[in-house]
Amino acid sequence: MSFSNRREILFLYTVRDANPNGDPLNQNHPRYDEDTGQVLVSDVRIKRTIRDQWVREGRYVFVDGESKTLKARFEELKKLTGKNGGKEVLGECLDTRLFGATFALDKESFSWTGPVQFKWGRSLHAASFDFIQGTAAFATREDSQQRSFRNEYKVPFALIAVYGIANQYAAAVTGAEEGDLESLAEALWTGTDNLITRSKTEHKARLYLEVRYKEGFNGKIGALDEKLILLSREGEQLDRDAQKALRGLDEVLLDVRSLVEALKKHEQQIEQVKVIRNPELQIKGEEELKGLSFLTLEVR
Repeated sequence: MSFSNRREILFLYTVRDANPNGDPLNQNHPRYDEDTGQVLVSDVRIKRTIRDQWVREGRYVFVDGESKTLKARFEELKKLTGKNGGKEVLGECLDTRLFGATFALDKESFSWTGPVQFKWGRSLHAASFDFIQGTAAFATREDSQQRSFRNEYKVPFALIAVYGIANQYAAAVTGAEEGDLESLAEALWTGTDNLITRSKTEHKARLYLEVRYKEGFNGKIGALDEKLILLSREGEQLDRDAQKALRGLDEVLLDVRSLVEALKKHEQQIEQVKVIRNPELQIKGEEELKGLSFLTLEVR
């Protein structure tokens, strides 16, 4: 049975000396907002992190990250699931139940709007970007002693916030269940920690907050990420130069007081707020957050 309680999701993670989301049209430079200097991460990148974790766990996913045609992947999944029709096969896949899919093969075509949607992630501060050159492992020609150069970009430090929403009405179409949302939360946290590639090392999950509304509520607080403020460890506002100079989580405080106030205003509609927190993240307004009667907290 599909889930019937709307959710809002807030997820924070840190990046150190890595490329959170390279832009292939800009020499793989980390995506960023030119006006604010904030790091940007696409919703596609976030979903890939989740999907990759599900693949590690042996879950059925429609988009497995491998280069293949729709027909080839569909044939693979038919054998794995024992199903035949497009809706039946995709209904067995965790990613299509949550993120949706467009399917058009032979005489069957349909489109599912995913119940879980993320907006682009943003760092909570302006960041700096380093350009690095190095030598490649091999020479450019057989008769050459000169090796080619490799270029790469990295972000010294960023604390990135991601906001999402789970829509119960779309879940009724795709069949997304309560257990699927639990798998999503776990894969978002664990999958971020498991981003262990050369460009993605030092990604670390720091905070997961999920607002579960009472059944029948159709609204939202909205943009939970915009209710956070990053302060210095002394509790002071950071100007742009100070933000770009940040190099670690031990230099900052996360101010959640505006978020807590927003949760309080909706307490009549909220059934539960689930929080998973990394202890290295220092929070201003932590006691107010813990004081919410509908909150459950796990330190991880």
